[in-house]
Amino acid sequence: MNKQANERLKAKTPERRFLRVLEQEFHYAPKVAQAILEEAQASLLGTSELLRPGQVRVILTRYHAGHGRALRDTETTEVTWTVDDGLEDRQVLAQHGQVALRRVRMQRLLDEALAQGAAACQEDLAQALHVSLRTIKRDCAALEAQGIYLPTRGKLRGIGRGQTHKARIVALWLSGATYDQIQRQTRHSLSAIQRYIRTFVRVIDLHRQGFADSQVAMLLNIGLALVREYLAVHEQNDGAECRKRLADQIERLGRAGNPKKGAP
Repeated sequence: MNKQANERLKAKTPERRFLRVLEQEFHYAPKVAQAILEEAQASLLGTSELLRPGQVRVILTRYHAGHGRALRDTETTEVTWTVDDGLEDRQVLAQHGQVALRRVRMQRLLDEALAQGAAACQEDLAQALHVSLRTIKRDCAALEAQGIYLPTRGKLRGIGRGQTHKARIVALWLSGATYDQIQRQTRHSLSAIQRYIRTFVRVIDLHRQGFADSQVAMLLNIGLALVREYLAVHEQNDGAECRKRLADQIERLGRAGNPKKGAP
């Protein structure tokens, strides 16, 4: 897909239309409009009962369901999966190709399952992505060879004994890597990388303000496991340079959009 085609698709998204309304009708500066869009997405999409384009509902095994039972006797739950994340997925496809896109989607689906109290198996991924189980097994092996933890039902274990792709991206950033370097190394979209790092910074900021892990998860609409993993990454990379980089980012983001302790 060439750059012009990608720009045309980007201009047709609901996000672009919302930004245009904010900028042209309400006369907000582009950066302010973008901040309003991100806050609206964080506040609304996580609790909406409606599916966004590219999302599906699937039935998966619950996270704490034991092994060794017949499937009909295993506790399950309904999960919303983002199979196609629109522009972000198109960026990955254009820059890194179909295989990289499928592997990014695999990681996203596993994260979403875990955040909603479920555990997906490789067969679930194959069905959702319309590929063979052999393809999924090959992709899992390739990602795990890079040191990426994939929380599938068959290999699920406590966070801390492995590192998810989000933690890996944050660790690379803390070590001094630029966004472009992280993008080339991990094959994720630039916007996804920026989002992971913003969320990480907010987790650390709220933690320093004295919020409990469960409160941070609720306020940022993310899973408790991700909060704890981000805190672990921060502890593992708490050197002088990392502290400076984190402080600069907290100052840049500001605390205007962060909840204050004791706020309703």
